[in-house]
Amino acid sequence: MVEAELKARVSAPEVVRQDLDGRAVGRDEVYHDTYYDTPARALEAADQELRVRTVRGPDGSRTVLTFKGARVDDESGSKPEHETLVDDPQAVHALLRGLGYVPLIEFEKRCRNYAFDARGRRMLATLVRVPELAGTFLEVETIVAEADVAAALSDVRSVLNSLGIHEADLTSELYTDAVRAHR
Repeated sequence: MVEAELKARVSAPEVVRQDLDGRAVGRDEVYHDTYYDTPARALEAADQELRVRTVRGPDGSRTVLTFKGARVDDESGSKPEHETLVDDPQAVHALLRGLGYVPLIEFEKRCRNYAFDARGRRMLATLVRVPELAGTFLEVETIVAEADVAAALSDVRSVLNSLGIHEADLTSELYTDAVRAHR
């Protein structure tokens, strides 16, 4: 499956938040992300990601191990995504290091997630603040088969437009790159 996703910088986050609050109940969560790669950065060179994410929210915490393959299109960050819940985060970190992976970067994302249906798809809209970066971002995604990515991205664009987000607001910059540049 592919995460068909577009990300934008948001100039009026409170307006977007109010609109999203009218569509679904928001869920505040804090993500602690650790990205791994080989010492030679083979995953980065192949446009792949290996991440351990611990999510803390009102219902407790959970940790997810995620592998994202290379982008499937040139216009978005849409990538095949495979993930699984982790019972013992420390064991997974140790396992990845034991396999020769090294942590490339760690950072925190403060998120407000909204799950809702739009254009016949299950959508997830996330307002994101990364303490090290200026501004607020909005990610809108839906999970689809690779053959459906173009149509799904059109639907994601429609949701973004309905939230007052325009093509000029879109960004393909990765949080990892932006945080690394900030540091």
